[in-house]
Amino acid sequence: MVESGEFQMFMGEYQHNLDTKGRIIIPAKFRDGLGDEMVVTRWLDGCLAIYTEKQWQELYQKLQTLPSTKREARRFTHMIMAKAAECTLDAQGRIRLPQPLVKEAQLVKECVVIGVSDHVEIWDQERWNEYYAIASESFEDIAEELTEFF
Repeated sequence: MVESGEFQMFMGEYQHNLDTKGRIIIPAKFRDGLGDEMVVTRWLDGCLAIYTEKQWQELYQKLQTLPSTKREARRFTHMIMAKAAECTLDAQGRIRLPQPLVKEAQLVKECVVIGVSDHVEIWDQERWNEYYAIASESFEDIAEELTEFF
């Protein structure tokens, strides 16, 4: 796996259930890259994002550069930071998600854990399926709009 301090790359899609105590298994392929301690926060499109401690510090530094006089910058920072939580892997490879984050992402039981390049996301399975279906319909159009970045 990748050595600590190096770039982390996460990819793949895994189905896991959220148990009644708010715990979810982090796929084995993601555990080495994330480490034993990570930060989980609300993210875009109704999911949760998981960052390594190093990645979280980098995101925090970027948030610090946003102008506090701009309302949208303050709102974005509030949304990311207010519900962020440090989580630790247990012996079974699970993390316990705080109830406010479970509620935020509308996680009930069946979840999808996906690797998204530099971070991991947790989605309610039904929400993920809907999102993926919509994005799939316009995949080529999206790619065409982003050609300048490739």
